[in-house]
Amino acid sequence: MSGQSAAGPPRMVTSAERLRRLLALVPYVVARRAVGLAETAATFGMTERELIDDLNLAWCVELKSPEPFCPIDLSYEDGEITISQAESIARPLRLAADEASALLIALRMLAEAGGDSDAVASLIAKIEDAAGAAAAASSQVTIQIDRPNGPGVLAALNEALSAGKRVHLRYYVPRRDEATERDVDPIGIRVIEGGTYLKGWCRRAEGVRTFLLDRILDVAVLDVPAEVPEEAESAEADERLFRPSETDVQVELELAAEARWVAEYYPYESLTELGEGRLRVVFRTPNTDLFRRRALHLGEECRVIAPAELAEEVQDAAAAALALYD
Repeated sequence: MSGQSAAGPPRMVTSAERLRRLLALVPYVVARRAVGLAETAATFGMTERELIDDLNLAWCVELKSPEPFCPIDLSYEDGEITISQAESIARPLRLAADEASALLIALRMLAEAGGDSDAVASLIAKIEDAAGAAAAASSQVTIQIDRPNGPGVLAALNEALSAGKRVHLRYYVPRRDEATERDVDPIGIRVIEGGTYLKGWCRRAEGVRTFLLDRILDVAVLDVPAEVPEEAESAEADERLFRPSETDVQVELELAAEARWVAEYYPYESLTELGEGRLRVVFRTPNTDLFRRRALHLGEECRVIAPAELAEEVQDAAAAALALYD
């Protein structure tokens, strides 16, 4: 998923992503018989213009049933969508075995990170029941999230979230090699690429910030109600996870044409076309480990330009891996 500022380029959508969206869109509308354009666009995280483009594309689809090569019949007049003659694809998509396993593993990771345990456990049980034998593979995977600062930090944050209380953090900033003190009104706990983060309203920065739990040196739950500004809560669903802050690191990558998808998947600060399909992309992140792993996975399709420390880490790790073949 690519990022976008007010003056930035429009978000790129791959043909595969658009196909998945269309396959979910038709059953969504058919199940409701009629649904508003604005409501549907909001549900799928797109603009009304993008939704209309998708609907116009669906008009070109011909199905083998109810009659051979029968075009889908749809309408979006007066801001209301209706779809018929689409019985053969009207059933919601079903998870494949690998998709069910991946989803169950992610849910167990969320449970381990301290999410709403009752809700997560209930969802896991429902998916296991529906997936049947396909869910067996996920039970063979053990989920363990490393927490160098111990389980007390996560327990305290979950306590603050449940009670609606403010917390005081001692937070390590590696770029400046210092521990900072700040009061934070918690919004939620997020698990991204195996890392666990606190998202909250930082009183020191007067804005929404994310804090990697591994860097929280100490946490105290204050006897003060959390007061997250209304505008921060209302924008929560529409904003990307990471907002620029003084703790973020700028990561600059040069991507081959085969790796352009990275710019579609992660929020970026800027993007430059280099020709022949290559890109130079600048990301902002509180945790460079994510991009170190991604660069190693991509190999020759990705070159780390900055920071220099990250480029050295990737080179050293790649050399160590190659040495194992000698």
